[in-house]
Amino acid sequence: MKNTFGSAVSLTIFGESHGPAVGAVLDGLAAGLPVDTAQIAAAMDRRRARGDGLSTSRTEPDEVELLSGVLDGHTTGTPLTFVIRNTNTRSGDYARTAALLRPGHADYTAFAKYEGFQDARGGGHFSGRITAASVAAGSVCRQVLAGLGIRVYTHIARCAGIDDAPLDYNNLPPEAAPGHFSLADPAKEIPMQEAIRAAGAEGDSVGGILETVVTGIPAGVGEPFFDSVESELAHLMFSIPAVKGVEFGAGFAFAGLRGSTANDAFRMAGDRIVTATNRNGGVNGGITNGMPVVFRTVVKPTPSIYKQQETVDYIAKKDAELTIHGRHDPCIVPRAAVVQDTLTALGILDLWTVRYGTAAQKHGLPGVDR
Repeated sequence: MKNTFGSAVSLTIFGESHGPAVGAVLDGLAAGLPVDTAQIAAAMDRRRARGDGLSTSRTEPDEVELLSGVLDGHTTGTPLTFVIRNTNTRSGDYARTAALLRPGHADYTAFAKYEGFQDARGGGHFSGRITAASVAAGSVCRQVLAGLGIRVYTHIARCAGIDDAPLDYNNLPPEAAPGHFSLADPAKEIPMQEAIRAAGAEGDSVGGILETVVTGIPAGVGEPFFDSVESELAHLMFSIPAVKGVEFGAGFAFAGLRGSTANDAFRMAGDRIVTATNRNGGVNGGITNGMPVVFRTVVKPTPSIYKQQETVDYIAKKDAELTIHGRHDPCIVPRAAVVQDTLTALGILDLWTVRYGTAAQKHGLPGVDR
């Protein structure tokens, strides 16, 4: 498995859904950076299930243990190690159907690759549970970026067929309160919740679209060809379980445009070079152009549903039918927003550090107000 990502700032994840714990190691941070554990806890709370019919009834406190790399509220320059204990596992829910491949899951592909030695309980290392570790580590990256004047914000652009209001990239909303959806229009939350609950009541699930905006990042960040801004962020987004598509700026809508419309005209705003539109999502040639970086991901409906499905018994080698038991989200989109937020922060901080060096994490760029 490839469990480490990043060049100058790297993240390594470990653990399984039903093992003792999940965790992460974050390396490449400068010494002396402030780390607010309350902000880590707040990020974990945004991801946490609440057993409210909108998410899985597997609720965990998700308390983060920081084993290394932080002393007296500041980074020491050594790797940060995060551990989140699994305290509410029910492996027996999976034992009765262990030989049946769950449609939409990694059961078959994991078996084909690891020859049956993988931990299949609750999806093992393929479970969305592992994202708890990336949220803990990525929330620290987000704090570092905030100190540099760079903000990462993700909202639910669409969920269960219901659209949020368009974002004003120059006036982003505040963070959603714990237990609430991240939306530009809070009035959309109740209809989205009703649609999620309706699908769950039928034993089914729904998906959606998450949109992320990064503001305050200067022009010149990104390493084409293979570590371009789009390459790095798309790589990270596709590491989130259930993400099946990524688009930057106008994305697939470019297919219906002419170049005269697709291009973003340049102009001066005081002594700054800006673009009149931002259809390219703040990136040209794989490098930031100083405009907000904008991208969207498609999150598929949760594959664990309670409807009967056709499958295969891979031990008996025969067709079978499966009815899934256990505790599952009818929609993971609301909880995935903070996962996308924090992994974006990791990617941007890595690219920033490759471009400007570790000292710039702490001191910023000469001549740039923060």
